[in-house]
Amino acid sequence: MIKTLLPLVACGILLFSATGCQQLRARDHLNKGVRAYKGAKYPEAVKSFQEAVELDPDFATARLYLATAYMSQWIPGAESAENTKFATAAYDNFQKVLEKDPNDKLAIASIASLYYNQKKFQEAKEWNERLLKVDSQNKEALYTLGVIAWGKAYPVRGEARAKLSMKPEDPGPLKDKKVRAEVREKNLAMVQDGLKQLEAAVKVDPDYDDAYAYLNLMHRELADISDNPEEYKKELDLADGYVQKALEAKKRKAEALEKKAGGGIIQDAPKK
Repeated sequence: MIKTLLPLVACGILLFSATGCQQLRARDHLNKGVRAYKGAKYPEAVKSFQEAVELDPDFATARLYLATAYMSQWIPGAESAENTKFATAAYDNFQKVLEKDPNDKLAIASIASLYYNQKKFQEAKEWNERLLKVDSQNKEALYTLGVIAWGKAYPVRGEARAKLSMKPEDPGPLKDKKVRAEVREKNLAMVQDGLKQLEAAVKVDPDYDDAYAYLNLMHRELADISDNPEEYKKELDLADGYVQKALEAKKRKAEALEKKAGGGIIQDAPKK
């Protein structure tokens, strides 16, 4: 019986040894890829990461790096076949990560970003909503959802203004009651949802100046569909308040950077 088992044990040891060796080689390729990636040598990085995942298909870190290296080569707006290939390869590899771990935050956020930069806003919205399910405090996801909402609402209001021969700088609200009601019906829920996301973003990061800027724009959307002068003025005041908050946030961030840059400097004592 023991003699019968010995070959099986030996085979098991050899199999384990071979598997362990492959994993070590995979990690070696990962390290090579990381060095190439940090040096912005993306094609070289892709080759190393690809070799790593071929040696160890369950190596999630290598797969994430591979997807990110493809994405780093993708240029938003470029329509070449090669550029499309980079985006597709990035998406496919992020999806493979999610097959192993459906809640991987980096993979979800990367796909959301990819769709947003491709101007596929509905898909971007869905993936940012998915990201918030696993990371409810993700300020970029909250901000992006707010921006997408504004991007849908603004053209509707802009078209209505053009229809009424109102220039962008003309005071509101929309001067035709019927047109105003139509825009309100199309935009109100969307704008309110966008406001909710942006307000959540600045709660996460009180210095999120870009989010304050879009809160300003959202309240201007509400101002133009207001039904009376009092409501219109209230929304404009809120919008102006967010402009001020954006400026203050920018100032705080600039001061923090300046302080950090000068953190190691000690002034000489004044001469007597």
